[in-house]
Amino acid sequence: MSYMKQFYQSIEQILTRISQEQESTLEQAATLMEEAVENGRSLYIFGASHAGIVAEDAFYRAGGLALFNPLFSPALMLNVEPITLTSKLERLEGFGQIILDSKPVQQGDVVFIHSVSGRNPVAIDLAIEAKARGMNVISLTNLTYSMGVTSRHSSGKRLFEVSDLVIDNYGEPGDAAVSIQSLSQKVAPTSTISGSFVIHSIVLKFIEKLEAKGKEIPIFRSANIDGGDSYNEQMMTNYKNQIHYM
Repeated sequence: MSYMKQFYQSIEQILTRISQEQESTLEQAATLMEEAVENGRSLYIFGASHAGIVAEDAFYRAGGLALFNPLFSPALMLNVEPITLTSKLERLEGFGQIILDSKPVQQGDVVFIHSVSGRNPVAIDLAIEAKARGMNVISLTNLTYSMGVTSRHSSGKRLFEVSDLVIDNYGEPGDAAVSIQSLSQKVAPTSTISGSFVIHSIVLKFIEKLEAKGKEIPIFRSANIDGGDSYNEQMMTNYKNQIHYM
């Protein structure tokens, strides 16, 4: 079997497992979102380095939820040089709290934290501090991977151990999925695809809840379609107390 077909099969299996085995957890996440939004609270999303791609995919895009507030730090993005700085800062204890301080978070808010290994201090710090402030912490991680490594945080905890709700991305330890005959290292990571599937699936479940109550659905339109800009501007005005990235 070709390497590409092996990768396809791995992705297919992972997405099938998530849809079959994690649906109730995704439903719980959507319920937490609905409760927060109904109470005028905010939604946040975080990921460092490649885990941050999922946060970017959820944020400010056509067909995406307008209420996701990203917790970004330029030092943890993939356009920083040297790129090794991202790995060093992921391991800097206290940095997660500093990132959380950059937004007007409050009790009852929801924060999604994506970390595949769940072992680095930035995500763990952020989760611990968010819980201390009364926020609901939803983590997206790889439980098999995370349970097989030690924490780099002084608490000795990994992300799944300091979260209110845990979603498993069902990837392999190390993230890559395809064995290569001439290499000892596997190739083709799965967490970006599975992570985006998880986030957009939760949004769809959230939409179902709003539809059932006849409520407005705050979804962005494409800015490249006529009328898109004005629609999006009105949407952001309607939810200005829950949108903190403008």
